[in-house]
Amino acid sequence: MRIKLSKLLNEIGLKAKSASAILNTASSNQKNKFFDLAILSIQENANAILDANKVDIKEAKDNKKDEAFIDRLALDKNRLRGICETLAEIKSFNDPVGRVLASWDRPNGLNISRVATPLGVIGLIFESRPNVAADAGGLCLKSGNAVILRSGKDGLRSASAIVNSLQNALKLSGLPEECIQIVPSESREAATMMLEGLNGSIDVIVPRGGKSLVAEVEKSAKIPVFGHLEGICHIYIDEYADQEKALSVCLNAKMRRTGICGAVETILVNQNIASSFVPKISDKLIYEGCEIRGCNNTLKIDSRVSPANEEDWSTEYLAPIVSVKIVKSLDEAINHIQNFGTGHTESIISENKKNQLTFTNSIDSAIVMINASTQFADGGEFGLGGEIGIATGKFHARGPVGINQLTSFKYIVKGDGHIRA
Repeated sequence: MRIKLSKLLNEIGLKAKSASAILNTASSNQKNKFFDLAILSIQENANAILDANKVDIKEAKDNKKDEAFIDRLALDKNRLRGICETLAEIKSFNDPVGRVLASWDRPNGLNISRVATPLGVIGLIFESRPNVAADAGGLCLKSGNAVILRSGKDGLRSASAIVNSLQNALKLSGLPEECIQIVPSESREAATMMLEGLNGSIDVIVPRGGKSLVAEVEKSAKIPVFGHLEGICHIYIDEYADQEKALSVCLNAKMRRTGICGAVETILVNQNIASSFVPKISDKLIYEGCEIRGCNNTLKIDSRVSPANEEDWSTEYLAPIVSVKIVKSLDEAINHIQNFGTGHTESIISENKKNQLTFTNSIDSAIVMINASTQFADGGEFGLGGEIGIATGKFHARGPVGINQLTSFKYIVKGDGHIRA
């Protein structure tokens, strides 16, 4: 069984490598033709995609998956429309391949340019979001990369149906359908083989999923990884906050979609406004069905709050649960985030410019916001045309990984018979 799987995966890797070489020289017009055809293909195959998703949803429910998981897995006509809109947005961006990043002349007459190039073959291991297949396929194609997708078993039917539509578009646009492939196996062995690089075929791995998946990828990968372990996002309500803004932002950041990595998990409230703010935010969150877990000082202000323990400050709930802590100062809020944050997204609600600057300079996360919901931590919202993931590391890519982050570069040196003394 392992020998057969190994042979299958290695063939997929070799096909992806060959496809990436063709993509490297594909014209922008040819790539853009793919996007038009991909949108049309998804629209024409919408019923087949939704039927596949219904089967995935039923199995997930039979397996007692929670509501947040089901939400991430679910597709409907609106979400398919969103996938098409994302593909159209990716198409609209300038082709990053061949972009001159810098150019300079040397005293000896040499001209040196740094030019953007594709990474090669991207391996994407994800769990339950089938829309990731379309986002990743589009982003990789636009940036000149081939992609090998490995879906979790819960969304494999849905993701495969989407990939089938994308491959139809590739064939019609004159590009190899192997530019976007999905592993037809839910085996953990398949993921392990991808983490080993498929004998040099895969250049970088991107994990999309829960903490256990990302931790396993980061631990076991023998090739570079773009990813984040978890999204314990914070909002600090400063003493100079506009409380109406703060209420609206906190409610959106927690309850718009509770199961995404950009959902806020901890709200830090300055003690000087806590007595007025905590009851108001509790009213709104409880009305929407959110459980609130608070520190001792929060409990003294609002008896509806459940006591938080030490684990709550380091928990990514991905559910309608939020922890609330009252802090004495901006410095204490920053210290709390430094101790319990995961480097994903943090936000300050404040009208004080000095405090805003202190917060943004002090917080070492991939995304730092001012007076905005953490749910904007998304490549599409950043104008990147979707994202293949969010990276919290500090090498190569950080924050939403869009088309420009999926390129490397090479130096092109132009001379006129130059020789070195």
